[in-house]
Amino acid sequence: MAQEKSLILFSLLALVLLVLGLVQPSMGQGPGAMKFQRQHMDSNSRPNPNSNYCDQMMKKRKMTVGACKPLNTFVHEPLKDVEDICIQRNIRCKNGQNNCHKSKSSMRVTDCRLTNGSRYPNCKYHTSPTKRQITVACVGNPYVPVHLDG
Repeated sequence: MAQEKSLILFSLLALVLLVLGLVQPSMGQGPGAMKFQRQHMDSNSRPNPNSNYCDQMMKKRKMTVGACKPLNTFVHEPLKDVEDICIQRNIRCKNGQNNCHKSKSSMRVTDCRLTNGSRYPNCKYHTSPTKRQITVACVGNPYVPVHLDG
């Protein structure tokens, strides 16, 4: 009887581990990918250049906690399009790594640059929407963006 219970428990444990092993890769969202999305992805908006877009987004995305992040870029394209950059040819990143990839086409982005004289906790940003190619560093399996390199 005890041997049957052990066999059942072992079978259940093996089944749970198998399911977790199948589910985990499909999630594909390690901490680096989630941070990239929080800091750089905003697929649902097209900011007005005269708006307070950057002031609001930098605060909302928690990039003004403890200090003002001096520069950040938001990408206004579907996440899938940004992830697809990872299958482009490898190029050297600014830090010397060889896991960067440059988009073939221009993408809608907004640069948020800390304004002169702005100090924490009152972080104020200049909003500059533009369209340009972007470079991302990719890691993992599946291969996903974890850093905006340019």
